[in-house]
Amino acid sequence: MDDFIADFQHTVEDAAVRLLALPDAATVRRPASARWSPREVLGHLVDSATNNHGRFVRAQLGDDLVFQGYAQDDWVRVQRYAEAPWLDLVALWRLLNLHLSRVMAVASPSERSRPRSRHNLHEVAWSTVPVDRDTTLEYFMRDYVAHLRHHLSQIPLT
Repeated sequence: MDDFIADFQHTVEDAAVRLLALPDAATVRRPASARWSPREVLGHLVDSATNNHGRFVRAQLGDDLVFQGYAQDDWVRVQRYAEAPWLDLVALWRLLNLHLSRVMAVASPSERSRPRSRHNLHEVAWSTVPVDRDTTLEYFMRDYVAHLRHHLSQIPLT
């Protein structure tokens, strides 16, 4: 898992540099009317980080991986990420994810790999897990990073 975490940290640091290099005007443009602008994508990733921070901590204190979901589009709309200062969003996103990498790194290997039969990753994971299949916190942590990378790929960094 250490290589995975180091790779996650590298992804965050590399993306932060590239995100900060974007012209401000490019951060507010929506690729289509029903799609998020880069500011909204990054805001969604801030929301994902804050929700998953609590999930990763609670998972180490309980016996299941059952978590409350959230209305992602509504969260982005209510927080008005489209109007948020880009530099602030990038800094917040970067620091939250570096903290999450620390949470992942300090989680005991036995907690990360302990099979959990009770979960709702068929509802809250990006790459869902069938409800009748055991899963682990490590799976969910890796899924979080895959989700983050997916959304970063939606932001044109050129």
